[in-house]
Amino acid sequence: MNQNLFNEVIQLLDELSQDVSVPKNVRKIALDSKTKLNSQKDSLDLRCAKVISTLDDLTNDPNVPSVGRTFLYTIISKLEALSKS
Repeated sequence: MNQNLFNEVIQLLDELSQDVSVPKNVRKIALDSKTKLNSQKDSLDLRCAKVISTLDDLTNDPNVPSVGRTFLYTIISKLEALSKS
């Protein structure tokens, strides 16, 4: 596991969860995603896949502003790289 990349993803999820320009449901999902990633129950690949799926669903939400959507794509990209490492 690439610890630096993992920490970067956690930090991005923290930033998203505190961003008041995105809807409340997005902030809550960011917090839930952070919790899922930190859980040690499943393998890292499975945790990343679950979070990617959840965040990908959010990118199709019309209530998410374009800045938030771009932020989600950045996190998804880093999670894909993390799951391959």
